[in-house]
Amino acid sequence: QLQLVESGGGLVQPGGSLRLSCVASGFTLDYYTIGWFRQAPGKEREGVSCISMSDGSADYADSVKGRFTASRDNAKNTVYLQMNSLKPEDTALYYCAANCNPYGRERGQGTQVTVSS
Repeated sequence: QLQLVESGGGLVQPGGSLRLSCVASGFTLDYYTIGWFRQAPGKEREGVSCISMSDGSADYADSVKGRFTASRDNAKNTVYLQMNSLKPEDTALYYCAANCNPYGRERGQGTQVTVSS
């Protein structure tokens, strides 16, 4: 069964950092693109990043450029999202999805990130 599981969320102060992980099971990520998305209460879903598992190239939303970095470890079938200089507006449920498709079946349940003092 294809599954993506996120972890690494939590409560952090403004200016702090977190690293999210997205681990795949049931399929290999080698030829996929993996997207990170976030959803905050009362706000529309936002695409945060999209990374190619084959060459590691990534795109980012303007709101996170220069602060967030997506990376991958193909041997561990894992994608990471390093989040630095966090702001209160980054507070959201973050989840990963295969093919950078937030509506597809291959997506995780999400991990909560809360940025607050």
